[in-house]
Amino acid sequence: MRQVDFEKGKTLNNIIATALPMLVAQILNLLYNIVDRIYIARIPVIGTTALGAVGLCFPIVILITGFTNMYGSGGAPLFSIARGQKNTDEAKAIQNTSFFLLVTTGIVLIFIGEALGQPILKIFGTSEDSMTYALPYLRIYLLGTLFSMIATGMNPFITAQGFAFVGMTTVVVGAAANIILDPIFIFALGMGIQGAAIATVISQALSAIYVMSFLLRKDSEYKLHFLSLKEIKHCGYRAKKIIGLGTAAFIMQFTNAVVQISCNNVLADVGGDIYVSIMTIVNSARQMMETPLLAITEGTSPIISYNYGAKRYEKIKQAIAIMFTLDIVYALIIWGFIRLFPATIIGIFSNDKTILADAIPAFNLYFSTFIFMTFQHTGQVTFKSLGLKGKAIFFSLFRKVIIVVPLTYMLPYLFNLGTAGVFAAEPISNVVGGLACFITMLFTIRGLFLDNKCRVNTKGIVL
Repeated sequence: MRQVDFEKGKTLNNIIATALPMLVAQILNLLYNIVDRIYIARIPVIGTTALGAVGLCFPIVILITGFTNMYGSGGAPLFSIARGQKNTDEAKAIQNTSFFLLVTTGIVLIFIGEALGQPILKIFGTSEDSMTYALPYLRIYLLGTLFSMIATGMNPFITAQGFAFVGMTTVVVGAAANIILDPIFIFALGMGIQGAAIATVISQALSAIYVMSFLLRKDSEYKLHFLSLKEIKHCGYRAKKIIGLGTAAFIMQFTNAVVQISCNNVLADVGGDIYVSIMTIVNSARQMMETPLLAITEGTSPIISYNYGAKRYEKIKQAIAIMFTLDIVYALIIWGFIRLFPATIIGIFSNDKTILADAIPAFNLYFSTFIFMTFQHTGQVTFKSLGLKGKAIFFSLFRKVIIVVPLTYMLPYLFNLGTAGVFAAEPISNVVGGLACFITMLFTIRGLFLDNKCRVNTKGIVL
């Protein structure tokens, strides 16, 4: 199987070789996540209501993803840095520690979610009508937590070894299964929203099996194994490093959940359940259009980390420049499409024509500054890839907790903007938070290179 050569390959070629399979994987992972919503929205009579109910489960799903990213996104850069340093034993230990954290946390989350699902949904603002659909979906979905965490959390370690195509295939397996199984369980077997959850759990299990079959292969240089009791006793400092770096990724997801809860609560109050459904559509569309940005940045991440471990600072500079250029070009194209065809995008997620009059203005407002998301993604991934956990954590909190959440309450109530205020909070944060993160990243990188006396060429031109 083909492996990307981080040691000798050209920076652009490595980014493309890593990002393209990851793009396919991200798109399929997107389908994995939103295909339920597309089918659920088309259930006769209850479609729009059921879609809103699933949206109320998003914060819990996001939190599970947050723990997954904490260990996957926290461990993979450290794994890549160790590989760049030619420290195979340390790379293996980091991978195995991340796996241990994923499995143990996944088991705990299943028990907590099953026991407290209903009161948590009530806290999130779920009405009695919505609870009829939200709770059964959530309880079944939670059964696949361990499968989901293994598949998603260990995939970055496959990509970090240069096997981007294998990483893509792990997602293909689950996504294809979900797309096939959803209509069977929802419509053919008449199981409705519960059928969507069952299809998702089965698909997650298939992805997890594929990931494990690759990482457990006998000829692997970094063969996976579950930590022994002796290893558990001595894995504390690695776990702290993984969690420390991964905290930024967790906070990003945690703050997304906080924002989602805040939006749902305010929208339910000032606009009713119909606006909760509209926000579900908006979030689904955002996931779809943000996916290529994630693929480019996450595809660049192992290259930055590997070269940082190998002390090739010029290649780090090249990787960041290429990543930003690819991101901004994509963002400009997709922003134009959003502005021209909002109804077309909304129609992907719902065929309910009665909500278009309210959905289109909300959609246009929410995505008005989509281009500025490029700055946030570039800065955030660079901090993570270099192991700069403090800055990564700060900017995760800054954009969502310090900007979005307060504005979500202030704009509708203090400034009397109603539902428009909720949808305006995100674009404001894109500009303020994105630029702050990107500018800080530029100064940080310059300082880092100067500290390491990095030189652009043999003539001694200092960065």
